[in-house]
Amino acid sequence: MTRAGPDPSKSAPSVVLVTGPSGAGRTTAINALEDLGYEVIDNLPLSLLPRLLDGPPPARPLALGVDVRNRDFGTNALIETIDRLTGQGDLMAQVLYMDAAEEDLVRRYSETRRRHPLAPAGPPLAGISAERELLIPIRARADVLIDTTGMSPHDAKAEVERWFGAGDGHRLSVTLHSFSYKRGLPRGMDIVMDCRFLRNPHWEEDLRKLDGRDPAVAAYVAADARFPAFFERVKALVDLLLPAHRDEGKAHLSIGFGCTGGQHRSVALTEHMAETLAQDGWHVSKRHRELERREAQGSMGQKV
Repeated sequence: MTRAGPDPSKSAPSVVLVTGPSGAGRTTAINALEDLGYEVIDNLPLSLLPRLLDGPPPARPLALGVDVRNRDFGTNALIETIDRLTGQGDLMAQVLYMDAAEEDLVRRYSETRRRHPLAPAGPPLAGISAERELLIPIRARADVLIDTTGMSPHDAKAEVERWFGAGDGHRLSVTLHSFSYKRGLPRGMDIVMDCRFLRNPHWEEDLRKLDGRDPAVAAYVAADARFPAFFERVKALVDLLLPAHRDEGKAHLSIGFGCTGGQHRSVALTEHMAETLAQDGWHVSKRHRELERREAQGSMGQKV
């Protein structure tokens, strides 16, 4: 049964850019979005995208599939495309990244006996590893990341529908960001909260090398006498704003938490708020800009 797609009269025309490593479920996601009412264009050359978007606003949401098979694919070109989409005021753009563990990708290629596009004459593992390295910067830019490890195509489709399905007519997704003020505000923030007044785990020798996802760091931040009142008031504000934005037809809201280094306090707040909002039934994703940047640099260093 085909479900009704998002109601374009209730929100700004949107574009979902669907990408990820080959075999992770990109085609499944594209098909699911088409069933939800999106106009689907798969593997459009990136050089032609400006002509598509410079015309009149689309009558219904667009889903654009992009992967390494694109004729003019390149990491920098795709990042420029993402920047163009997110910077275009009349569009609400999101990047959907379909991912899976390496062993799952190898197994899927073995089952289908297909050749990997980056290793047409060699074993799939070589192409899989090369593609995952190539896409690290793109993964870090994802608004919605769906890990299909262990999922069937049916499960993956259901997960896409959970994020992008119209449901009762409209659903709001929330992205929570942690960041360092040293590198400026992330692009596209709707709400930003400054956490630098909380005590800093950086000055504790045992906590310095950890980050806000570690329970010890989270407990240290939460033990600040000002933390409970701060979190309570921010949560009350978010509880007020999310239904209001949803009722106005907004499809996505980005909330940022910033601290000095983007490693401890902002990460702990982002994790805690994400868990709390998910328990309340909101569709939440989280991004840790500085941690993702360091992990990407570490992976590139190991490759060299």
